[in-house]
Amino acid sequence: MTSEQNSKQGQNPLYNFERFFELSPDLLCISGFDGYFKRINPAVSKLLGYSNEELMASPVNEFIHPEDRNITTKAREGLKKNVPLFNFENRFLTKSGEIIWLHWTSMPMYNDNLVFAIAKNITHKKKLEEERNLLIGNLTKVNKDLKQLTYTTSHDLRAPVNNLLGIFNLLDVSKIDDEETLAFINILKTASENLRQTLNGYVDILSRKDSLSVHLEELDLNASLQVVLHSLNSLINNSKAIVNIDFSEVGKIRFNKVYLESIFLNLVTNAIKYSKHDCPPVISITSQKADGVCRLIIADNGLGFDMEKVKDKIFGLHQKFHDHVDSKGIGLYLVYNHVVSLGGHIIVESKPDEGTKFIITFQD
Repeated sequence: MTSEQNSKQGQNPLYNFERFFELSPDLLCISGFDGYFKRINPAVSKLLGYSNEELMASPVNEFIHPEDRNITTKAREGLKKNVPLFNFENRFLTKSGEIIWLHWTSMPMYNDNLVFAIAKNITHKKKLEEERNLLIGNLTKVNKDLKQLTYTTSHDLRAPVNNLLGIFNLLDVSKIDDEETLAFINILKTASENLRQTLNGYVDILSRKDSLSVHLEELDLNASLQVVLHSLNSLINNSKAIVNIDFSEVGKIRFNKVYLESIFLNLVTNAIKYSKHDCPPVISITSQKADGVCRLIIADNGLGFDMEKVKDKIFGLHQKFHDHVDSKGIGLYLVYNHVVSLGGHIIVESKPDEGTKFIITFQD
């Protein structure tokens, strides 16, 4: 072919159309109302693994996944009535038996009894959707199981706690003269009462349908913290922990009472549990107003951890970063879920042997 002929072909619109048809990575098809391919581009045979002759010798339905043949036939009925078909998805089977998902746009040429169609291979997208749906299903089941376990545990623990409180009511403290014994009994009774209230709170929350129904109210930060510190009185005294509190910048927030006390409980006990052996724990609990939102900051001088190693696991269920006999890997998981379920977020700053700081930002 001469250069003059090449030049003429390059100027020919039909020749350029042919080049587009041949080189397009998408599947370009022309089929008849009789259900047979009339013309296909190389991408079709390449994807399905059949030759052009094989693809045009049999009805299109024979290459479609058996479960999708009926719905495809119904979709074609509209094309025969001169109605375009958009965003239609079905499965084809390759010559090797592999399932391929295709996304179709089809335009009828009613007077010629033809359909011009373009298809994209969306198999990878479908696999990702399947994996995502499987993951969501598994997470939903895990969440349901955890909710049921928590509900059962909270419900069943109330009976022994109520029995314990009943014993305190039977005690005749007027016959006890020792001041230390009386103080000890009072601490136990108060701790048991706080435990009962916490369990009742969890049962009430879990009985509701979803997080949208979690009760929110204006809470005094110091009052909520004092309830927790009172229940931890023995642990704080035995560890010689120093708790510094400053709520002067923000004194109240709108949050759930049980969740807030759980956050204080878990972060304070963790600060004591993972303190360094050579010095008593120092815990700083402060609030601040920044960028129009309220923040709660809880910091300690404990063991800390390497954030580069644990940053993706820090709030995971059953994740443990220190060899502590009482560590279950649940506390931080609960704290994280309490915060994010109500629209807040939490970040952690920590270095080994330099302590840990939790910064909780509440939804405005």
